[in-house]
Amino acid sequence: MGNAVKFTSEGHVLVRVTGVPDVGTGTVLVKIVIEDTGIGIAQDMIGHIFGEFNQVENERNRKFDGTGLGLSICQRLIQMMNGDIWVTSQEQMGSCFGFQLALQAHGAINTSHPPLPKQLRHVMIVEAETINRAILLKQLEQLGLKVTCCDTAALALQQISADVDLMITDHIMPDMDGFELTAVLSENGHHCEIIVISSNAASAENDPARYLVKAVLKKPISRNDLLARLADVQFQDRGITQNEPRKMRILAAEDNKTNQLVFCKMIQSLDIDLMIANNGEEAVALYQSFKPDMIFMDISMPKMDGKEATAAIRSLEKGSGKHCPIVALTAHAMSGDDQGILAAGLDHYLTKPLRKPDIIAQIEQHLPPDALRLEPVSPHQAVG
Repeated sequence: MGNAVKFTSEGHVLVRVTGVPDVGTGTVLVKIVIEDTGIGIAQDMIGHIFGEFNQVENERNRKFDGTGLGLSICQRLIQMMNGDIWVTSQEQMGSCFGFQLALQAHGAINTSHPPLPKQLRHVMIVEAETINRAILLKQLEQLGLKVTCCDTAALALQQISADVDLMITDHIMPDMDGFELTAVLSENGHHCEIIVISSNAASAENDPARYLVKAVLKKPISRNDLLARLADVQFQDRGITQNEPRKMRILAAEDNKTNQLVFCKMIQSLDIDLMIANNGEEAVALYQSFKPDMIFMDISMPKMDGKEATAAIRSLEKGSGKHCPIVALTAHAMSGDDQGILAAGLDHYLTKPLRKPDIIAQIEQHLPPDALRLEPVSPHQAVG
């Protein structure tokens, strides 16, 4: 599957080329779709444009020359090859022209693939674009998998069920994007594995909710890339229950890279999940997606300082009945500073330079009941 985009003075043109092999017939179903954001075609004129020497006559398109034979010739050629051609359009929005042909493959078709995990049985596709959804559906069904398709994140939230093992969701979607959908699913207790597909993989990799997904794949996805990723995903055993202990989640907000390294070294022997925010804005975003059990918050940070970030988090907590412990990290230990820090909504404060026993004591004090005990990991497991 491939995409190409061409920008013009009238908007942009997107060309999609896909091929689905059929071992039984030795053919490949080739689809070519051309979308534009041009002037569009009125619904009552769509059938008219396939006639010989016919054009849509109006003031807006008179500057586009032509004989009115192109679509008629295309339609006749495709029909002679037992194919289909179609067009959909909306005035002032653009048009979509497409055709498909079953073409004989050159040589034998090889549809072999790496062995898939035995736990993988049901996949949910969340994709707004019909053709992309259809391609993924075809590829996954050929693997013998049960597939549920949704064109919006809202529909996916309605149809998600406990037997969905894997979700493949687009990154950019109307109303709710793929990472926002992932965060809501996690908050609601759905723990299926998730793969995000994105036309901007660099942006997706830097999303605050990236840690919630198994992988990010760049669009367009080749069949081989998809199969390799499916074979590589490690699925949890169905026997694991949601009530089993989990790792404690800790968020540390610190803009200084050296201080980040020092903090990580101090707690690297603990079996916990740690996320680092580089400023207050990132801390607030990660609070919503990472759902930390406690936060270590530097007070002096760019963009949004620790007090402002804490105020934003406390505002988000209002009415939820939740209270995330937030420990201030500050280089200021003058008289009266502690009162200002605690008045900002922080629960405790530690002065810099930090001491490992103080950090560990705070973590132990706020260990959630459903979290794993803070057993040190072995040296070869610790992150340096």
